[in-house]
Amino acid sequence: MNDNSIPTVQVEGVPDPLPDDLRIIDVRENDEWAAGHIEGAVHIPLAQLPGRVAEVPPDAQTLVYCKSGGRSAQATVFLKHAGRDAVNLDGGVIAWERAGRPLV
Repeated sequence: MNDNSIPTVQVEGVPDPLPDDLRIIDVRENDEWAAGHIEGAVHIPLAQLPGRVAEVPPDAQTLVYCKSGGRSAQATVFLKHAGRDAVNLDGGVIAWERAGRPLV
């Protein structure tokens, strides 16, 4: 899913190391999170996001990711409508790993 109305960034566009003020949200399910996630990420499964949107600071840029980018694109649209500065990670954790970026 690559809709131009959804703010999206390629893995190469994400600074390494990650900036301290960047918030990272993982919208995958519990088993996916347990298998490995980006260090510093907050786990908010997509289905829980509407009830937990207050956990996403309105004053910080938020990188949203899932396995391949579909669920995080939905989450990004939701967060943008909720007044958050959210950006979807294109290709998700699959692209992150392929780029040699670490998971914990």
